[in-house]
Amino acid sequence: MTGTTGTTDSNGTPRTPVTPSRDVIVVGAGPTGLLLAGDLATAGIPVTLVEKRPHRISNLSRAFVLHARTLEQLDARGLADELESKGRTLDRLRLFSRLTIDLTTLPSRFNHLLVLPQYEVERALERRAVEAGVRFAYETEVIGLVQDEDGVTLRVRAAAGAEPAAGGARELGQLRELRSAYVVGTDGMRSAVREAVGLPFPGRSAIRSVVLADVRLAEEPETLLTVNAVGDAFAFLAPFGDGYYRVIGWDRRRDVADDAPLDLEEVKEITRLALGRDFGMHDARWMSRFHSDERQAPAYRVGRVFLAGDAAHVHTPAGGQGMNTGLQDAANLSWKLAATLNGHARADLLDTYQSERHPVGKSVLRSSGGLVRLAMAKRPWTLAARTLLTTFANHARPARTRMLGQITGIGYAYPAPRGAHPLTGKRVPDVTLQNGRLYEALRGGRFVLITPPDAPTDLDTGTRKDRLTVANWTSDRRTTLLVRPDGYTAWAAENPTTEQREAALTASMGQA
Repeated sequence: MTGTTGTTDSNGTPRTPVTPSRDVIVVGAGPTGLLLAGDLATAGIPVTLVEKRPHRISNLSRAFVLHARTLEQLDARGLADELESKGRTLDRLRLFSRLTIDLTTLPSRFNHLLVLPQYEVERALERRAVEAGVRFAYETEVIGLVQDEDGVTLRVRAAAGAEPAAGGARELGQLRELRSAYVVGTDGMRSAVREAVGLPFPGRSAIRSVVLADVRLAEEPETLLTVNAVGDAFAFLAPFGDGYYRVIGWDRRRDVADDAPLDLEEVKEITRLALGRDFGMHDARWMSRFHSDERQAPAYRVGRVFLAGDAAHVHTPAGGQGMNTGLQDAANLSWKLAATLNGHARADLLDTYQSERHPVGKSVLRSSGGLVRLAMAKRPWTLAARTLLTTFANHARPARTRMLGQITGIGYAYPAPRGAHPLTGKRVPDVTLQNGRLYEALRGGRFVLITPPDAPTDLDTGTRKDRLTVANWTSDRRTTLLVRPDGYTAWAAENPTTEQREAALTASMGQA
């Protein structure tokens, strides 16, 4: 592709402008990046996924749980049932030894927690991305970017022999330039994309010198997830499913560097302090230390560059919300990028990614940090606060429901315009329709228009027919509901006219 005027990047390297494209480059092949890239490719957008590491699915991930809202998003992509068959479900969460949260009361098809290592999620999402046509560029490191009114030029360094990436790649020795309409950084806490656009990552280290180990146990724990905090010690056990268990432990009194030596005896000691026994740990195949930060970027978008997942926010492992929040970031952004690039939405739709997801990230930061501080309470006033919270949550249903909604993700809603129907911006559960389930109808990144049971479904949807499914309630409900591809209400009305319905479809999906 050619342009008319030669320019240089910030390093003085000659660059040839290219005509505007529909390509998107996603940087980071973790769960967030894989889901986002797969969604875009499914919508017909050319996608390149750039990854610094060699191609492999690592078993060294820290995430082990999928919450209800994430499972609903995976269900909308036809993956949830497969993952459910590989994991184990847990229908109760126990916090602070005294607070038990019953997940069976969740208004969701997935009224449980799914215990499943992150690498199983990555395998399923990678397979989907490959089948959708995502192009992968492994062993390719981002070293800078320049954006203009038409797109983004990403400067990368590829390993010798690495397969050239798409996106108008131009060789500069081992350096390459990739051109795209948008770039999304899903490249983790040390995001090169975030650094390239100059965004700060304010926050702090919440927990230092956390130990991780993958071990075999001589004694099987009584519960699927084992977690407790006593005094200065905290420990968590979760099964991989292959005979090994992941151990996460922390002793407040041990404040050492992440690269300090670690042996199995230290892991055992922390576990005994927190759980009362070490379950006969042996045969550690991997051990490490890390520190857990609480940080959030002030903006998730700078021009044509977006951040999602750990590149945008990191928080403590409490509540298992990290991977889940990132996957929901991707589900929110992907359909908006696709609609914009396919000419079905105005570019300002992309601004709603910040207004919808940044507050959620802030809330998760606050709730996960609060759980850790309460779990490790030591001073009399923090112990009293924990006792008060557990007592209140155990006996006050609204408080318990709110806590459950935050941890599982189903309680979050997005801002709605003034005067909008009360359902606008709210999550829509997997309701049964006359021709199937809602989340089946959402597959392929479609909108779903749900109408009263006696309304015709063979509407003339024009050019929207490949992006819109029309279905009927099974009940006598008179509300007409337009559901976004991410499962939230775009518009709702009671007995709307044909003109009102068409105006809503045009506002959300573009002209027919």
